Amino acid sequence: MAVSRRAGGISKRCECRGPDGKRLGTKCPQLAKRNHGKHRVSQELPEDADGQRRRFQRTGYTKLTDAQTDLDRIRAILDLAGDDEDAERRVGDLLADLQKTRGSIPDPTEVSRKLGVGVPLDGAMTVGEWLDVFAEARAKKTKKTTANGYQSHIRVHLKPGVGHYRLDRFTVGHAQEFFDGIDERNEVVRAENQARREQEARCKWGKNSRPPVVESTRLAVEREKLAAMPAYREITGPATKQRIRATLRAALNAAIKRQLITFNPAAHVELASGKRPKAVLWAEQHVEHWRKTGEKPSAVMVWTPPQIGQFLDEAESSRLYAFFHLIAFRGLRRGEGVGQDWVNVDLDGQAITIAKEIVVDGWTPIEDDPKTDGSAATIGLDSVNVAVLRAHHERQLEERQAWNRHAASEREKGKDVADWVDTGKVFTDVDGTWLHPESVSDEFRRICKAAGLPPINLRDLRHCAATLIHAGGGDLHAIKETLRHSTIKLASDTYTSLLKEVDLEIAERAAALVPRARKPRDEAPAPGAVPERGPGASQSSDADMDGSTVPMAIREGAA
Repeated sequence: MAVSRRAGGISKRCECRGPDGKRLGTKCPQLAKRNHGKHRVSQELPEDADGQRRRFQRTGYTKLTDAQTDLDRIRAILDLAGDDEDAERRVGDLLADLQKTRGSIPDPTEVSRKLGVGVPLDGAMTVGEWLDVFAEARAKKTKKTTANGYQSHIRVHLKPGVGHYRLDRFTVGHAQEFFDGIDERNEVVRAENQARREQEARCKWGKNSRPPVVESTRLAVEREKLAAMPAYREITGPATKQRIRATLRAALNAAIKRQLITFNPAAHVELASGKRPKAVLWAEQHVEHWRKTGEKPSAVMVWTPPQIGQFLDEAESSRLYAFFHLIAFRGLRRGEGVGQDWVNVDLDGQAITIAKEIVVDGWTPIEDDPKTDGSAATIGLDSVNVAVLRAHHERQLEERQAWNRHAASEREKGKDVADWVDTGKVFTDVDGTWLHPESVSDEFRRICKAAGLPPINLRDLRHCAATLIHAGGGDLHAIKETLRHSTIKLASDTYTSLLKEVDLEIAERAAALVPRARKPRDEAPAPGAVPERGPGASQSSDADMDGSTVPMAIREGAA
């Protein structure tokens, strides 16, 4: 119940003290003077958490107007709580603390802002406390996967790193020191990982002439050292640092909107660019280097068209063949493919509309809207994809009948087996239920291994669609529209170098189409040998003059 305004007021009393420090009270010789004494504010406060009554009292006001101003502020702050018992206790705690510390009575408007957000009213809120408030608010307004990303950054990085700073005293220097610390930690992790790799090498049975007993003793010592070393850890890369800063910047911007702070330090932190890794084609030299060293030229690797064909040939025996075929040519994301509904597939009109996706929350699949507004779109289907999807639909109907026969048979045996579940999804498990996104990735990795192909991730199969679109005559805009990137810059940053490699391969194939009678310059004749000439060639050509391998008749025509 709100505290009554009548339970308090302003009084006046003598504040004079004797040599012993005690108040003189009625013994003060100045009491007879009309203006003698100072004003005192008194106001009943809400009970504390233990139900004990409290009272705010402050004396020493020379002017009545000053005392009245503070009393009005106190009562306005008490009125903010309304009928909310928790809010009453919080404002009571604030005013009780101010009496002890002799702090200034804050503006009721400032207290109202903090009371509405659920943050400490005394201004001592930490960055970590605000990050928790921010994460809880975002969880109600954003996609679950996005909210989980915020919470992960806050839990793993931000609260341990900057959570102890007061929100209103958090500076650019604090933020910069935190991100620089990530770089220093990365160096430590790299060194420890390398040391562990070297130690693991020492723990292998040596190929030497040491007696078995001596070798076993050595291995026992080395393995004991290995057990005491830190486990392998991942570094925090430039792109992840950018996302962590984006989370911190968003949280501090929200604090600015709530008028808790006036400046965002995260916006002024200097980080490495953290650009998206360039997509690189698995050219022959890259494959050869990978087979020797196990190293990939880029985090984003893309198969060549022949390699894509090799993968699809191997995938034909998989019940998810149509899924991989669709991604390879039309570039759907994993969750979009798993979440695709038949109602949004128009095989006669050769179009597919991406309207839902299935993503993983922890390990639980959940259905959600596509990643961005631009991701929800309709794209065309080529005739081959239409044929593959028709065959897949027929196979799905056969699977449904087979499962229902199996379920009926199992029920006759007393087992509780349900009929095929009609989820309406294009790609399902054998009983019709949703496919778990990770099961699709497992199947992709199995097929890749069986085909003996250089490794890519399932999401990189989406990038393969970009090469096929380009090889088929599409430009960056066509790639952007098909893959549903938000901007053409995103497509350009990711695929420019890749498409250059595709262009070079196309150029090389085009050059190889033209037969030549002359041998290339790098196949020079043996010393003293007479150069071979094609049928009808002149006994003297410009190649004798300047070493060019272009026939004279062509160059004369060009001239």
